[in-house]
Amino acid sequence: MRILLASPRGFCAGVNMAIESLERAIDRFGTPIFVYHEIVHNRWVVERFRQKGVVFVDNLIEVPQGAHLLYSAHGVSPEVRREAERRGLHTIDATCPLVTKVHTEARRYAEAGHAIVLIGHRGHDEVVGVMGEAPEAIRLVGCMADVDRLDVPDPERLVYLTQTTLSIDEGKRIVERLKARFPKIVRPKNQDVCYATQNRQQAVKQLASEVDFALVVGSQNSSNSRRLAELCEAAGVVTRLVDGPADIDAGWFGGRETVLITAGASAPEDVVQACVELLREHFEAPVESRDFGAEEVRFVLPRELRDRPTVLE
Repeated sequence: MRILLASPRGFCAGVNMAIESLERAIDRFGTPIFVYHEIVHNRWVVERFRQKGVVFVDNLIEVPQGAHLLYSAHGVSPEVRREAERRGLHTIDATCPLVTKVHTEARRYAEAGHAIVLIGHRGHDEVVGVMGEAPEAIRLVGCMADVDRLDVPDPERLVYLTQTTLSIDEGKRIVERLKARFPKIVRPKNQDVCYATQNRQQAVKQLASEVDFALVVGSQNSSNSRRLAELCEAAGVVTRLVDGPADIDAGWFGGRETVLITAGASAPEDVVQACVELLREHFEAPVESRDFGAEEVRFVLPRELRDRPTVLE
């Protein structure tokens, strides 16, 4: 066996910002501190924060009045923000700026009188938040059949937006079908699918022809991790999406494979390395890193958590 370790992989700028925000909030305000939904979609990250006293909630009724509440990287709807204000909660917004961009676009186009087609996965936290910006104006599509069933009030005042963690290839196919049905449909000025999603998918596409088996490290509820696994499977590669080394069965392998290992944007690097080490030790597999470019994007922390300037006396 040999292992091809794809890069870039793992944490993106939005995930780094959200995790650092929660760590700083714990240091600054103590625990319990509350987070609306999972801070990111990764079991390891969520469990590590639970052990520090973080409480993850799906309903604001679970949050005591006056408590500190952090919004996850996936963003929330305006109604959640209004309810938090009504309850007197001290909120910290750790929404990924690339998700915030989609929220802003949805509001702007709705206010201008456009109907909006949102390409994404029903029930995903990000999609729920964006749809809350303009529920009367937004139509959600997740597949070709949804496009074929789509009914809009004015085909000449129509725009499409996308979930940031969408499959690039599937997104393109849906957009092409939308353009065929609605030639006047408008696209946002800048693409909504985030840079990290694109980079990880492109790395997998580059390597898929060289491997017999793919391990994608990430949780089942991680959209971008699932898209990586689907991309490998579409290329004809036997693929497993695993949370960590405990999920790996040595019986999956004959010991002569070339194995691709990559990770979704919310998977911790120490968990990735534990998976690599398991195969390296069990099969004496050499590891070859394949780098497809550095990521230097950084996002600033929420205002409430930035370092305060030193007051000179």
